[in-house]
Order: sequence, then structure tokens, then C-alpha cells
Amino acid sequence: MEVTMFFPLLLLICSHSTAQPQPESDNEIIPLGDNQTRQPANVSLPQPTCPQDIHAVLREMSGLLAEQRVELRHLQRENDEQAGELTAIKARTNLTENQVEALRRETEGKRVAFTAALSSSETTIGPFNTQTNLVFTQVITNIGNAYNTDTGFFIAPVKGVYHFELYICAYGDPSYGSAVWLVRNGHNICIAYERQPSYFGKSANGATLLLEVGDVVFLRLDANSEVYDNEHHQSTFSGHLLFTM
Repeated sequence: MEVTMFFPLLLLICSHSTAQPQPESDNEIIPLGDNQTRQPANVSLPQPTCPQDIHAVLREMSGLLAEQRVELRHLQRENDEQAGELTAIKARTNLTENQVEALRRETEGKRVAFTAALSSSETTIGPFNTQTNLVFTQVITNIGNAYNTDTGFFIAPVKGVYHFELYICAYGDPSYGSAVWLVRNGHNICIAYERQPSYFGKSANGATLLLEVGDVVFLRLDANSEVYDNEHHQSTFSGHLLFTM
């Protein structure tokens, strides 16, 4: 189809070459009498000629068109390859974005840590006849908001291994000691205990626990015990996530 487009051009070239002015002949027309017709001497009619063989031109143009077709196919293949690479890059980009989002959510789930003090002013709690839950109201750190200052409960947001520590102080008393339990889901885990008849005493303890989502950890004052705190935050409850399971 591309070859037929060149026929008008070839015809134009040929017609242009045949329309060139012919050189004047050396033979002149011989004048005759009034009753005789003038006859030109040695007159030859011009023959249309083409400067190049049409078939040769067509062969050359066909060769050029074949080269252009090859080049076009080559460019098309390169374009297809580039389009494929672009699609693959987009797919990898989407995958990377999804992975980053998943890691972000996972990292946010791992950000669990808190420390709370019992009171911000001089306060003594106890003694009571029964065990009593303690509410540490003064939050120092609560990353992940897993600790509740209204209930004193730490509620595990993800399944994992957590570490908890408790530091308890109290004034010495000959009749009462200071004993606070670390409790998980209502069961006593470990105790910080101290008893002396006078002066100021302090005790501490801690534990690493495997918790399911929703497990509750808190501190409980033992019966016939007391605990003390002031603005210096001497009695504290802390915990943080070590790793998820």
C-alpha cells in the first residue's frame, strides 16, 4: 500500500522531464509559393522519456519501506518492553507501599509501654481487711493507651510477651507492713513486700508474662497492708511489650 503512494511522484518526475524545451533543429522550413504547402525539413516528433527506470525506482523505494518496517517493528518491541517494565515497576511500587503500610500498622501495635504513679500528693492507702485494687492515677508514660487511669487496669492490645515492674514505698509501722501483688486476670503473680517498725521502707518486684489480647494486669494491695506516695512518685507501676507472638 505504501508503494502505490509513490506513483504520483514518479509520474510527476517523468512528466517534468518530457516537458523540457527541445533544442531548435538545424533544419529550417523552406518557404514555398503561394499555392504550395510548407513542409518542415527533417522533422522528428519528441518521444516521452523518463530519466530513471521506474522499476528500479520502485525497487529502491520498496527496499527503503522494508527497512522502515523493520525499524518500526524494532521500536514497537522496545516500546512494549518499556511498557512491560513500567507495569512491573508500578506493581512493585504498589507491593512496597502495601508492605510499608503493614509494617506501620504492625509497628504501631508493638508500641506499648506505660508508667503510672500512685498519687501526686502525700497519700497513704490502707490498711484494709481485704485485698484492694490499686489505681495509679498519675500517668507518666502511656504509649498505646493500654493503661486505664480510671480502673488501674492494663489491658493487652496484642498477643505477646510483656514485662511489668512495681515499686512500693511506705512508712514503717509496728502493726502493718507494705505488700502489693502483681495480678493477671484476677490471679496473684508476685508480691512486693516490706515490713519494719519505723522509718521509711521500699520494696520492688517484677515479672515477664505471656498475655493474650484482652488479658488484664493490675496491682492489688494485700489485706492489713498500706502503701504511700507523694509528689515525688515513689510508688509506681510500669509495663511494656517486649515482642508479639
